[in-house]
This record gives sequence, C-alpha cells and structure tokens, in this order.
Amino acid sequence: MTSAPAKPLRAGIIGTGGIAQSHARAMTTLEGEIDLVAVTDLDRDRAAAFAAEHGDPTVFLNAQELLESAELDLVSICTPPQTHAPLAITAMRAGITALVEKPTALSLAEVDEIAEVETETGVQTLTVFQHRFGVAARRLGELVDSGALGRPLVATCDTLWFRPDSYFDVPWRGRWDIEGGGPTMGHGIHQFDLLLSVLGDWQEITAVAARQLRPTDTEDVSAALVRMQSGAVVTVMNSLLSPRETSRVRFDFERATVEVEHLYGYQSSDWIFTPAPGHEELAEQWNPAEDGTSGHRHQLAAIAQALTAGERAGVDLAEARRTLEFAAATYASAFRRTPITAGQIAGDDPFMTSMSGGMVPWEQTKNQAVTS
Repeated sequence: MTSAPAKPLRAGIIGTGGIAQSHARAMTTLEGEIDLVAVTDLDRDRAAAFAAEHGDPTVFLNAQELLESAELDLVSICTPPQTHAPLAITAMRAGITALVEKPTALSLAEVDEIAEVETETGVQTLTVFQHRFGVAARRLGELVDSGALGRPLVATCDTLWFRPDSYFDVPWRGRWDIEGGGPTMGHGIHQFDLLLSVLGDWQEITAVAARQLRPTDTEDVSAALVRMQSGAVVTVMNSLLSPRETSRVRFDFERATVEVEHLYGYQSSDWIFTPAPGHEELAEQWNPAEDGTSGHRHQLAAIAQALTAGERAGVDLAEARRTLEFAAATYASAFRRTPITAGQIAGDDPFMTSMSGGMVPWEQTKNQAVTS
C-alpha cells in the first residue's frame, strides 16, 4: 500500500517589500511543496497588491492575526532587521517555523534569546543564506568533506557593491538601532556566510571599519584579516562604495583553487575550478549541474523537504550565530583596534547587545566636537 502524497506546506509572508518578491516567486515555483496562503504588511494597500500578484493569498491585518489564524507551517519574515527577533519568537510560540531574512537578529544576545525559545518550543528559526544552497556550492562542500582538495590554505571574500546616498533615504537603513550595521551586517554577510559554510569555524579576526562617504550612522566599508581554525588565512572586504560591483569568493586548497564571481546570485557556470599541477584529474570531479541562479528557491526547496520529512532544516540557529558572531567580531576588532577571538564576545560585553558596542569612532568624534 502506497502512502498518500505529502500536503504542501502552508506558508505566509510578513512584510511585502522588495525582498518578499524573492520569497513569493520561489514559493510559486515550488507548487506542490509550498503554498503561499497568507501575507501581511503595515501598508495594507501594498499587501493587497502583492497578494494579487502572487496568487491571491489571504491578506491579514497584522502579523499577530496572520500567525494566530492562518494555520501555517512556515512563515517568511521580510521586515526590517529590528523586528526579526520579536517576530520569530512569536511565530515559534505559535508553532510555526520562522524563516528570517538576514541578519537573524540585531545582536548575539537576541539570537541567544531566540535559541532559548527554540529549546522551549521545539520549533526552529531559520535564516536566509541562500548562497549555501546553489548547486556548485553544494558540490564544493562535498569535495571538501571528502578530503579530495586537501587542506584549505588561503581564501578571499569580497562584497564590493555600490549604494548611492539616496539608497539611505529609507528611514531604517544605515542605522545601528534598526539595521544593525552597514555592509558587514546587511550585504557582505551573504558572501562570508558562504565562506564559513565551506571552511568551518573561524579562530581570530583583525579588522578595520570606516564611514568614508555615505550619510549613515554605520560603516560603509569594512575589511578583516581572519585565521580559521583549520589554519587557513582569509581576507574579507565589504563595501558600498564600489562603482564596478562584484561578489567574489575564492578558495585555495592544497590541490585546487575554486572560485566564483557574480553579483547577487551565481550559476554553476560562474565557478572556476583550477587543479594544482600534478592533480589535473581532480577537474573531472568538478561537475556541478547547471540549475539556475542561486537564490531563495533552492533554500526553500531544501526547507520544504526537511520539514515534510519531520527533520531539522537549515540554516539553523547555530550556523547563523557563527556568521553573526563573525560580524560582531569584525566590528569589535575595528572599534577596539585589537584582534578578537571566537567566543570572546560573551557575558556583559557591549558587543553582545549591539554591533556598535557603543564605541563607534566617528560618533565619538562628533560628540567630542559638539561638547568642545
């Protein structure tokens, strides 16, 4: 006797701004696995227009009503970062898996609060780090895990983007208290999350951060020199000041270089595999299928598969926390002008509760000028 086919997951979206389009389009392509049945937004007209564009899911008055009444399995939280932790906690307590746009929360303390509720409820909060789920990234992970490429030695990770002053006309952008940080938290985090997913745990970060040009409270550029637990040496650059935009990640292993350059999403053809002399046969093992651009669809498909099977999905809180700690350590090192080791930010350290740590150099300079 064959079992009945699994019902599609019932999904909702909170916040129908720009990034919600990626969630809705991905859900639409996963017909039979995920049904978008509910949406809400502070702007009801925007929510209604969004619903009309994406299959007419029910429009709820607010997030609380959606979480209480829509009978959801999964909810995408596509609101400004300040709201991520409270909404995720509310969803978990309603028995609904939360999929949160990056960053998971504004601080490590908030992530730890979410983790406590996850333990209490048994319901997960997941973070959107879609670059992990592209076909080529998964193939790279398989080769690394097999040991075929040898030890990782060197890596570079660059998010060189351009955002004009007008980008920050949106009130929550460029503010520590709402967005949590600048390109380190809001832009480059996708690339260095991919890097960490391949190389594993980091050990120590020495960083700089600056506000060079943009009208923000936060940095508009940061750079970090990182030693991984494996011993690999890594550089990470995050910028919103770069007219020729690119996203690059390169890994140099003992037996091969594997690299990708793209902008907001890669295809398998964007990756280059270069075997080291004497290891040319490895090129035959680099054979990722071409399966569209890395994006929300791949991650949502993996989540649907896991939840339908009653398994834990990714990217889970432990993995997301490691990436967020990397961001916090970048700021702490830059502002304290000292290396920061993994696990050092803890307890009553001010960088536990704010990415700025209350010690932003340009803010302190401004305050000194005002009082002098």
